[in-house]
Amino acid sequence: MNRRSFLATTAAAAAAAASASVPRLGATPAAKTFVLVHGAWHGGWCWSKVASILRGRGHTVLTPTQTGLGERSHLLSRSIDLDVCVTDIANVLKWEDLTDVILVGHSFGGHATSGVADRMPERIRHLVYLDAVILENGQTAFSDLPKEFVEGRIKLAQESSGGLSLPPPPAAIFGITNREQADWVQSHLTPHPFATLTSPLKLANKVGNGLPATYIVCTDPLFPTLESSRDWVKAHGWKTLEIAAGHDAMVIAPDRLADILDNDTA
Repeated sequence: MNRRSFLATTAAAAAAAASASVPRLGATPAAKTFVLVHGAWHGGWCWSKVASILRGRGHTVLTPTQTGLGERSHLLSRSIDLDVCVTDIANVLKWEDLTDVILVGHSFGGHATSGVADRMPERIRHLVYLDAVILENGQTAFSDLPKEFVEGRIKLAQESSGGLSLPPPPAAIFGITNREQADWVQSHLTPHPFATLTSPLKLANKVGNGLPATYIVCTDPLFPTLESSRDWVKAHGWKTLEIAAGHDAMVIAPDRLADILDNDTA
């Protein structure tokens, strides 16, 4: 091989190696698929800022609203139980042909997260419980709450809607101290289907179904009614992360939460 041929061959090999190691312009090799599930009284709208940040990084993000809430509040009925909430999210994964999903459940959305993991683990890459309620098979949202608290909720539902729904609380309950954020959240909250709080979660397997799972605790302040869920997570040795924000961290600290979801949970 003469000098000119040697140099040409060497250059071609170097170019091929560089092409293999450097992503094409616009490629997103680390792109992920997130399904973000909201909590009680909320809707997919509460994830708007987090979703925008993650999409800006090249990820696919879906923010479904469960039946009877948000833009689907016109469907509110007594037939909406916890099974319906699980099916809402399971159908998103099915009909959108989603696999390798990072499924994130906030607060009440933890029920659907556990339920979907039980039904279709093969579609899920990682479970994330954001300050969420953890229920085992047969438990209801009221199972681990004080009797007086539950009786108060039942009375409020009866007085406000004949037991159909639970009216939304002040946004401050969710740890929101910024007036603009609180006003925005308050204007979007809708009554929550009451049967979802009294019907049991049905699981054929253990919570999480053996999938990788992370629990994110909102610490500023701690949400008092989640103490039993935090204790459950600790007892079962799940990975736990913290975010210094109130319960509605997706509204209060969307940038920090997006970083955690993108970098620390998959």
